[in-house]
Amino acid sequence: MTILPVSTGLPSTLLVSVMGVAPARASAGVHFVEMFTTGASGISHVLHKNVDWKLFARIAIPGVIGGCTGAYLLASVHTEAARPFVMGYLTLIGFYLLYKAWNFTHQHKPRDPKVTMPLGLVGGFLDASGGGGWGPVVTSNLLIQGADPRKTIGTVNTAEFFLTVAVSMTFILTIGLEAFTVVTGGLLIGGLLASPFGAMVAKRIQPRMLLFAVSIVLIATSMFSLYKALV
Repeated sequence: MTILPVSTGLPSTLLVSVMGVAPARASAGVHFVEMFTTGASGISHVLHKNVDWKLFARIAIPGVIGGCTGAYLLASVHTEAARPFVMGYLTLIGFYLLYKAWNFTHQHKPRDPKVTMPLGLVGGFLDASGGGGWGPVVTSNLLIQGADPRKTIGTVNTAEFFLTVAVSMTFILTIGLEAFTVVTGGLLIGGLLASPFGAMVAKRIQPRMLLFAVSIVLIATSMFSLYKALV
């Protein structure tokens, strides 16, 4: 995840549905890659002052708890049944954000989001278990609550580094190092090349355009994941 809320959901979907990788191994492999990509992205966001540290603390800790729980359950129980419902929900959220971007005005004043700890817990759980992604769930809901788009993206990206480390360690403890597939190499190279640019773009794009871009990517990726989950 770099600029927009695209996280483990789409890569995991492709690994499972196209390449035939088991759900637990797909999630483990993607999270291993994201330890490096979110680390690079997080450092870049910190340097560009895109992080709200108070919000970071409110979502990172419950996110780690939810992520470890989701990883443990995925290693022992098949949790893919929730994916169509989560993707349908995210598609609706994407259209709502698109509506907000269309009606965005210069008088818009960011508000401090109120529902953060439960959101982090659910986002972390869905991210690890394969039902959705940390970025789509947390970013979109914070934006709906009126959070500043640039600070939201930077904060969620930075918190994701700690989530991915915790989830990866949980997978190693439950299913071992064989969880990490050879396809993670390509994801790692591509992700590392793209990650540092996310913070620069997020800092320079106007809030309305950033919200518009988030909504379009969220709609496209969620609808694709919903289609793959149903067919």
